[in-house]
Amino acid sequence: MKSKQGLDMLERVRGICRPLPEVEEIVDGFGHNVMKVRGKTFVMMGENEGVPSLSFKSTKEEQFLLLQQEGYVKTPYIGHHGWVSVDKSSVPNWDELAVLIKEAYL
Repeated sequence: MKSKQGLDMLERVRGICRPLPEVEEIVDGFGHNVMKVRGKTFVMMGENEGVPSLSFKSTKEEQFLLLQQEGYVKTPYIGHHGWVSVDKSSVPNWDELAVLIKEAYL
């Protein structure tokens, strides 16, 4: 993450994840900032041409419900595994995202 918007997003996610036990942050081979617990990824963040992205793991049922709402899209390539991304054209609802990230952690 290099843009101000991307760094702000990363700091918000770090703040949500910091109190959660055993969370580690790595940068993967694609340059994504990844949050993991016990080796399992539950949040991925990246940036393309200065536009940050945020994706998180969900159940298929939760994914179905989230995709009915404004602000969420199925994550390309891994959406069939339940991953959801914040729509880049929307303003993130951080209160809701905090709950969703904590659920992804569990």
